[in-house]
Amino acid sequence: MPIHPTAIISADARLAADVEVGPFSVIEGPVALAAGVKIDGHALLRGRLTIGDHSTIGWGAVIGADPQDLSFDPATDSGVEIGSHNTIREYVTIHRGSKPGSLTRIGDRNFLMAGAHLGHDTTLGHDTILANNVLLGGFVQLGDRCFLGGGSACHQFVHVGALSMVQGNASVSQDVPPFCIAHGLNVLAGLNVIGLRRAGIDAPTRSEIKRLFRLLFRSALPLTDAIQQAAALPWSDTARQLLDATAHPSPKGIMTRP
Repeated sequence: MPIHPTAIISADARLAADVEVGPFSVIEGPVALAAGVKIDGHALLRGRLTIGDHSTIGWGAVIGADPQDLSFDPATDSGVEIGSHNTIREYVTIHRGSKPGSLTRIGDRNFLMAGAHLGHDTTLGHDTILANNVLLGGFVQLGDRCFLGGGSACHQFVHVGALSMVQGNASVSQDVPPFCIAHGLNVLAGLNVIGLRRAGIDAPTRSEIKRLFRLLFRSALPLTDAIQQAAALPWSDTARQLLDATAHPSPKGIMTRP
């Protein structure tokens, strides 16, 4: 097992035979690392943590630390669940769930660049990219194939829809609808047209999403009336993701301001 002699690994940890652990890394408690996982030096992995196969953890990353919640009880049984083929770069911090049995969850094939932070109980889908120093508060949810620019921050409980983009240094305290681009302070710039095309969504469906977006966010109707009108029309399953996210937002509400 290619483990550096300076690494400290708990007897409770379960490591696949080919896991690599770099110098001065610490693995505390019942951590489970699947085949092909690589842990660079000075990383801290702790608690009820699972990491899927062929994931990489960068230098100085801290995964499974306690939530930054003044009411949190360190005796709480919670953890972190990370899928397969993830790249988590230097000094990323990922905190465990805040309630008994809760998890901070990351899907597959995500890329978290240096210094990103995931607060307690956050959920990432698949194929998301978080650029340097992205900050996600507790209970934030990201859909599949999102891109968050460097230094952007999402307030707790916010939802960021699938195939959406957030500009660097943006401040997000309302939901970002699926397929959309957000910037500044809760400003909805428009649709992520290039992202939709790159995702393989066909031209008729893209046109349908554009029609729905204009009805919901660029018509003269109040949003509740626009939702009601849109709900009476037929939409594909893909376009309906935009309607459902708008009709059923998080407690923070949906971003609408152009």
